[in-house]
Amino acid sequence: MQLGLIGLGKMGGNMRERVRNAGHTVVGYDRNPDVSDVDSLTELVGQLQAPRVVWVMVPAGAATQSVVDELGTLLEAGDIVVDGGNSRWTDDEQHAEELGAKGIGFVDAGVSGGVWGLKNGYALMVGGDKEHVERLQPIFEALKPQGPYGYVHAGKVGAGHFSKMVHNGIEYAMMQAYAEGWELLEKVDSVTDVREVFRSWQDGTVIRSWLLDLAVDALDADEHLDRLKGFAQDSGEGRWTVEAAIDNAVPLPAITASLFARFASRQDDSPQMKMIAALRSQFGGHAVEAKE
Repeated sequence: MQLGLIGLGKMGGNMRERVRNAGHTVVGYDRNPDVSDVDSLTELVGQLQAPRVVWVMVPAGAATQSVVDELGTLLEAGDIVVDGGNSRWTDDEQHAEELGAKGIGFVDAGVSGGVWGLKNGYALMVGGDKEHVERLQPIFEALKPQGPYGYVHAGKVGAGHFSKMVHNGIEYAMMQAYAEGWELLEKVDSVTDVREVFRSWQDGTVIRSWLLDLAVDALDADEHLDRLKGFAQDSGEGRWTVEAAIDNAVPLPAITASLFARFASRQDDSPQMKMIAALRSQFGGHAVEAKE
């Protein structure tokens, strides 16, 4: 199968390689000519045989809107656009309407896996019409982890990104719980090896998880996280999750508190946020701020 892929950063570049490893043809475009296969979106579309599939992996908001707008002028009826970035689900509905008026299909794909996706596969949460999703199945199979899990057609357009948004909200709360526990252990005099306490939890406990494994990796690299500032960004999905909860009258006390805790990290050098920053760097390659 042929696939056009726009955006070849930390996620998109590895996705291109994984899809190619599965035997598919990928034509990639990026503003960085060192990693791009073609020089323009026009050239990318020209190298694909109709009906085309073009997957967009660029930052949410204005960047995604700009690419979707340009693709709307280049693609033809019967082609499909996939937004695999972290767009807000309400943007998906708008994009589907705009492209649908031209006969172009639209699918939203929430993608989780970070910098580990090339090796382990990407969890995919997909929204869109059944006929469009079924056409993309070979690509989804190439990207997802081996085995029965890691992929779901979550519902209609917007369902994929809404599901990924909730996923990230849960991630916020889980990381916050690990961070709070770590700070408390570090604070008391009686616990003399916090890193090994975390390591002991990796097997046989009800709180073992991949995030816990990554926390141990981070502590192995910097036992007391002395080299990190207690600052953690929020990428948007946490805010959207809380807003959606308010709109639907669903109580989310843990997720909401974890979002507010990140805001607190911007006021002082929070020890908890050192662990949050370390975990985000471990699973997603997100930038961290080092102490001077």
